Amino acid sequence: MENSTKLNKAQIGLKSFTLTAVIFILIIGFSACERMPHIVQPTTPQVENQDTEISIGVALPLTGTLSPTGKLMKQGFALALDEINNTKGRHHRFTFIIEDDMGTPEGATRAFNKLIHEDGVSVILGPSTSSATQAAFPIAQENQIVAISPTSSARGLSAIGDFVFRVPIATDTIILKSNEALQAKLGYQQVATMYDDTDFFSIDLDMAWRETFAAQGIEVITTETFQSGDTDFLAQLTRIKTLKPDAVFVSALPPEKPGILIQRKNLDIAVPFFVSSLTNLEIQTAGPAAEGAITIGSWLSTDNTPGNQAFVQNYSETYGTVPNAFAMASYTAAHILAEAIANAQSTDAVAVRDALANLRGFDTVMGTFSFDANGDGHVTDIPNLVLIVKEGRLQVFE
Repeated sequence: MENSTKLNKAQIGLKSFTLTAVIFILIIGFSACERMPHIVQPTTPQVENQDTEISIGVALPLTGTLSPTGKLMKQGFALALDEINNTKGRHHRFTFIIEDDMGTPEGATRAFNKLIHEDGVSVILGPSTSSATQAAFPIAQENQIVAISPTSSARGLSAIGDFVFRVPIATDTIILKSNEALQAKLGYQQVATMYDDTDFFSIDLDMAWRETFAAQGIEVITTETFQSGDTDFLAQLTRIKTLKPDAVFVSALPPEKPGILIQRKNLDIAVPFFVSSLTNLEIQTAGPAAEGAITIGSWLSTDNTPGNQAFVQNYSETYGTVPNAFAMASYTAAHILAEAIANAQSTDAVAVRDALANLRGFDTVMGTFSFDANGDGHVTDIPNLVLIVKEGRLQVFE
């Protein structure tokens, strides 16, 4: 990554040659494992006192089909904002400039351009979906603005550049680990997959599953597709039922998941049924039809990770409901950014980028957090991975 220093040649004379050489060697040593090969000038700290206000851009789906998710994420951000601004010893206060990205590539492009070119922010929290992130991250990179997506997890997005980061564990990493656990528990040899062929996250997740199955000799006997906005999945599910797979793996966005679960129950598909990233919101919408559904999750409201129970209590008291993974992710992303700015002692994008890149062992409600060499989130000792809906709520699949 890029925590490096360009020396000011105007301040170096011939008499300081030896000292310069020593400093240069130290710089090379510290920069060896970083994402950027060049050396950059250290930024003069812009965070000077407790009254300093920092404007942070936020891109969320506040309208459109993903607006329920956006509302929950907005609540997570708001809770974190209150905590950050009321923490003793902080040398800055955040203000959020929130733009509606509608959960679409076009909306995210508009939101990022507005936040960068009109509002002049140096950091943006968002977008939430992988499709929107795929469109918006290049804009942040081109303008050298830091962007942190709390929830997008399709492969390769952080590789777009050194100014872009993601909090979630990347799809390929989590699929490999979860398939080992699932296969050991369920012993499936023939599976069916089903995915949204208009959504980047769903496409990538289905591809990751099928690549993993192929590597392990598990046969995919059919792959069915649908599109965002669809409500009728009976034809696809009927074909799957006819083929009698050992398990079914569905990759979808939140709006379609409850309908798939309900229609699966109506067809009495009794084999293990995996659905991507299930949260309590979709479970409540699907009702009894969600019972027994399996998903992957790196967090539960019952976890004893650092500060998690305080977060759950504060969120529940503030909003009258238990937080889900989307609210947790936005809350966590805001705290990660606050820690990076505190470490950088600057709001300059390069300094914040470097502080994020070098964040190691930071305690969050997800667990002990770091960014890897690609700018993707890494959590030490993830408490959960494979979850199941049991008695109407997510529990560890044992």
